[in-house]
Amino acid sequence: MVGVYLVVCKDVMNTYTKNVSWRWGRALALALVILLVVLLVGPFLVPIPPLHDTVPPEQMADAHSRFVDVDGLRVHYNQDGAGDPVMILLHGFGASVFSWREVREPLAQRGTVIAYDRPAFGLTERPLTWAPGENPYTPDAQVDVLVGLMDELNVETAFLVGHSAGGTVAAHAALTHPDRFDGLVFVAAAIYEGGGSPSWIRPLLGLPQIDRLGPLLARRIAVSGDDFLESAWHDPAQITQDIREGYRKPLRADHWDRALWELTKASRQVGLADDLDRITMPTLVVTGDDDRIVPTASSIRLARELPDAELVVIPECGHVPQEECPGPFLEAVTAFLDSVPLATGLTAGQPPVDLARTLDRLGGLGHNPLQDPLSSSMIELCETPPLIQTKCLYAKREGDSAPVGFPRSRAKEG
Repeated sequence: MVGVYLVVCKDVMNTYTKNVSWRWGRALALALVILLVVLLVGPFLVPIPPLHDTVPPEQMADAHSRFVDVDGLRVHYNQDGAGDPVMILLHGFGASVFSWREVREPLAQRGTVIAYDRPAFGLTERPLTWAPGENPYTPDAQVDVLVGLMDELNVETAFLVGHSAGGTVAAHAALTHPDRFDGLVFVAAAIYEGGGSPSWIRPLLGLPQIDRLGPLLARRIAVSGDDFLESAWHDPAQITQDIREGYRKPLRADHWDRALWELTKASRQVGLADDLDRITMPTLVVTGDDDRIVPTASSIRLARELPDAELVVIPECGHVPQEECPGPFLEAVTAFLDSVPLATGLTAGQPPVDLARTLDRLGGLGHNPLQDPLSSSMIELCETPPLIQTKCLYAKREGDSAPVGFPRSRAKEG
């Protein structure tokens, strides 16, 4: 009798367990279906409010604004000065020609200065549709716009001055069109940190659900822009209300959010760091000693890995030396331009300089770099051939900060 009872209990328990398992399985399947529906349909139910108070970019043009069609794209640019050398200024992410306001006119006293708004930024046109293979926001298209602008303005060769993500474009252009550039100036260039989204995530960005939400994600720049701007300066107290408004101005352009999202989708890693040894033209690397966006150590590494580079580190300066420290920045750039031989075909303002003159221009005082916060990186760079015979220096003049620098190996050959 007991055995029969146990058998009956076992059958009851098995039946109960099967029922519970089936119910839990059905509940789990239902939850997964609901989650899938939410993921697939939910984004299309999220309201995307239209932007307010936006206008066509050309309506925001000022007295310095010029526009030119480059392969069907309406590009906004400023041009100052005349003659050689020609310097083309490439701004960083979230910026525009406004970021060069402190140095454009001083540089124009030495030649022609062209600053333009890269696609997705400033007052340059922001197309939302294009023919297959003609996406204006890809890394290759960024270079095509640069070279196309040079062609439209009849510029045969030029010096490129690229800041942050603009330095990425400058490096890419130097690798693909080396015959068009006389030299490079990398300003806190995002060579190692830049490159766009990882390859595994790019297919996700193109999903219709993610693509619909993209502009909302891009609009975060309007919310977090001030925090990012302050992190780019060593001394945020120098950021005036006019500077903040200058950065916000392009956010009034039609479709700025969608264009920024299209740029994000189109970005990719182009492997610039692996090809630095192919950039053999004269190069200047400029950074601040308090760069929290592109770490100062990255610029020091860049100068070390380029075949023909000079490094200048500006004390008490952040990620935007052309804005926060224009005096030392201009001194470094003009010294570099003077050191490039006339064999480039340019009629430079002054003849090329030798090592002694380069040191003199940078204000070298023979200060011991061991006393500086970046000493270990500086010593490592200075002892790396072919710079082993050059002199590390720390320069500071009365009343102003002057650069820490390493003269290019080519300068000592003069």
